[in-house]
Amino acid sequence: MSALVSETDSPAPPHDLASRVLYRDNLLLVLDKPSGLAVHPGPSGGDHLESYLAALRFGYKEIPAPVHRLDRDTAGCLALGRNRRALRRLGRLFERRLVEKTYWAVVAGRPADDAGTVDLPLAKRSDRRDGWRMVVDPTGRAAATDYRLRGRGDGLAWLELRPRTGRTHQVRVHCAALGCPILGDPVYGSGGPRLHLLARALVLPLHDNRPPISVVAPTPDHMAVALAACAGDAGVHRS
Repeated sequence: MSALVSETDSPAPPHDLASRVLYRDNLLLVLDKPSGLAVHPGPSGGDHLESYLAALRFGYKEIPAPVHRLDRDTAGCLALGRNRRALRRLGRLFERRLVEKTYWAVVAGRPADDAGTVDLPLAKRSDRRDGWRMVVDPTGRAAATDYRLRGRGDGLAWLELRPRTGRTHQVRVHCAALGCPILGDPVYGSGGPRLHLLARALVLPLHDNRPPISVVAPTPDHMAVALAACAGDAGVHRS
C-alpha cells in the first residue's frame, strides 16, 4: 500500500480503532485488538485489521504495520511499527525474543501444578476433513510456555501464560496439552461462543537509554464474568 494513501482512503473500521490505541510514540503503536477481527487477510477472505490501518496514521505519511500476529479471536496487545525503520527495529526485538509477552486465559479444568513450564515442540498438520492445526510433535519446532495459576472457579481456572517462543497457536496448544483447553477454543477445546484468551501485556526494550515500554490491555467484556468467577472478585476485569 502506498505511503501516500490518505486516512480517508481507508474504509471505516468496525470498531473505533483510534480509541483502542494503548501506547503511541514516533516508532510504535500498541493497539488493543478486538476479539473477532483477524490481523491479516485469510485464504477464505473476511474482514481484517490491515484494511483499516490507514486510520491509525495520526498524521504520519506511512501506514503502520503489525510486527507480530494475534489469532482472530484473541484480544489484546498488538504492536505496530509506524515506519520502515521502526518495523526493522521491532522485528529484531521479536526475532531475538527480547519482547516479554503475557497472556491471560480462562481454561476448562486446571493444571496439575499451580505453576510450571510446558516445553513441547509444535508442528503444523492438515487434512481435508479438519483443515489445519498445530500438534505436539517431537520433530516440530521448539516451543515453551511458562504458566501460573491466578485463580479458579467452578470447573474453570485463570492462567497467566508467558510464551518463551512465538509459534502459531502456541498458548492454545500448550493449554490443551496441560489437560485444560482454553474456554471457547473451537480447535483445541470444546468450542463455545468466544475464545477466552487475552494478550494482556507487552514489554518492549525499544529505545536506547530509556526504560522498556510496558503496555497492558484491559480485559474484554466477554472474559470478565469468567475471570470474576475464578477470582471471587467481580472487579477482577478492571485490574
